[in-house]
Amino acid sequence: MTPPRDVLLAKAQEWIALADDDLRVAQHTLSLSPNCPFRLVAYHAQQCAEKYLKAYLVSRGVDFPYTHNMARLRKLCLEKGDWAVSLSDADELSPFAITARYPGEELVVSEADAAMSIRIAERVQEVVRAAINA
Repeated sequence: MTPPRDVLLAKAQEWIALADDDLRVAQHTLSLSPNCPFRLVAYHAQQCAEKYLKAYLVSRGVDFPYTHNMARLRKLCLEKGDWAVSLSDADELSPFAITARYPGEELVVSEADAAMSIRIAERVQEVVRAAINA
């Protein structure tokens, strides 16, 4: 049995709070100079977008797998609404979930990559908030 809508929305708000923290960290970190860790900016932007997609799924009572794969999460969201089609560029964030966390990953994250990841996360934030409230 699916919990009542207000319970689902309260749980989704917990995910949103964590996602918003990740976005603030990414935005602030990008302002650090001269040695900004761009990989951490991209990581936190990815985490923001991932948590927003999971917040949507929680708000609709959808179980989701333990994954950082944005395409997989968007596919689950698409089963409940077509808005997720507009976020296909969020799939580009998936590699950033690993790059900052584990040694030996060879993906170099540039300043442009970091800025792009924040823009994508901000768009995910906007679109998913609207979808949750629809």
